[in-house]
Amino acid sequence: MRKTVIATFSALALACIASIPSALAAEQNVTLQVDGKKVVGTLNIPDNVKAPPVALLLHGFTGSRDELAIPSADNEGIFRRTARMFADKGIASLRIDFFGSGESEGSYADTTLQGQIADAMAAVDFLAARTDVDAKKISLVGWSLGGTVSAVVAGRSKTPIASVSLWQPANNPANAMAFLLGTDTVTKGLAAGDTAVEAKLPWGSTISLKGPFFRSLTQIDPVAEIVAYHGPLLVTAGTTDAIVFPQPEAAQVFLDYHQGPGELWTRPMDHSFNSFQDHVTVDELINKTADFIEKASK
Repeated sequence: MRKTVIATFSALALACIASIPSALAAEQNVTLQVDGKKVVGTLNIPDNVKAPPVALLLHGFTGSRDELAIPSADNEGIFRRTARMFADKGIASLRIDFFGSGESEGSYADTTLQGQIADAMAAVDFLAARTDVDAKKISLVGWSLGGTVSAVVAGRSKTPIASVSLWQPANNPANAMAFLLGTDTVTKGLAAGDTAVEAKLPWGSTISLKGPFFRSLTQIDPVAEIVAYHGPLLVTAGTTDAIVFPQPEAAQVFLDYHQGPGELWTRPMDHSFNSFQDHVTVDELINKTADFIEKASK
């Protein structure tokens, strides 16, 4: 696993726009160096809160740190909205672009689950070394494949994790990817070596991924990893989720193997929390997660 070499940050204040409340004025760009590669993130420290609890937000497959734009909310990204609403409740946050995603260095074709886990572990180390957040109250929030990564990090982290929230997590990454991309693509990818395989996504766009990514899906078992984490665990399940299914069974398995306090949060929502319809369920989810983090941080 790659290790953190340097964690530096540059305080580049982001300009607020009229449609976004002033909580975002405290945002900073941050840069992590993981094995000499630049991983970019956004740190949000709420105003007038001394050493607040902090959440690490981990995006999903083909996503980036702001995550999916919500049409009914002026196209604000789900994770950007989460960071803003968390700040309003006194919770700091760091959202990162995994290597090869967003503004981070590298090609997405070279991504692997092991690499994403290393990036997330580096981000935990970064937060644990800061003095403007409470290093004893670091929580994880991961969506979809980011939920898979969060489950692994929770089990492996040497830094204590205060709480873990898994939003529609993939409990069997290889099977989930076979459904999303097709078994033929996954089979071809497993045999591809370092040659990139083109994969078509259900929404029409295409991506290129190399053999190590497909093999990594078979080498990580997030359900087995969560056993080593004994803190509070929140897992969400959308009963109309057509990507991670069947639900709520796919979500419940994390709680079945988790040896600690846990909660299943179920709603009639799709994999993106009905965000293409409106932002009602998204906001309910964000508020639920904030309350869960607050309770675990007391």
